[in-house]
Amino acid sequence: MGWAERFWFLALIGCFVIIIIIIIIIINFNICKETGVKLDKKRWYKHVPKLLETSQGGKVTILWNQQVQTDRTIPNNKPDIIISDNEKRTCMLVDVAISGDRNVIKKEAD
Repeated sequence: MGWAERFWFLALIGCFVIIIIIIIIIINFNICKETGVKLDKKRWYKHVPKLLETSQGGKVTILWNQQVQTDRTIPNNKPDIIISDNEKRTCMLVDVAISGDRNVIKKEAD
């Protein structure tokens, strides 16, 4: 693989990272709207997620990009969004991923 192919491959990976971040922001914005978190902006593209957001009344807490403390060591302990329901005493971990198959990328190039 030459330098040009490497450049385009790295550029493609960078685009995937940006797309994933945008998707996470959209998901965070919609979760905040549904749970009653007071938002500063009315549109998702102006929304800047905070590390900790709490719904009115403190029923739901939303954490953005925070580590999860576990009893054993796990390599990926930093989900994208954590939704903590304080009334039901439950947590939901949201981790966004876009699957990419190298063969699919090769086929599209042909």
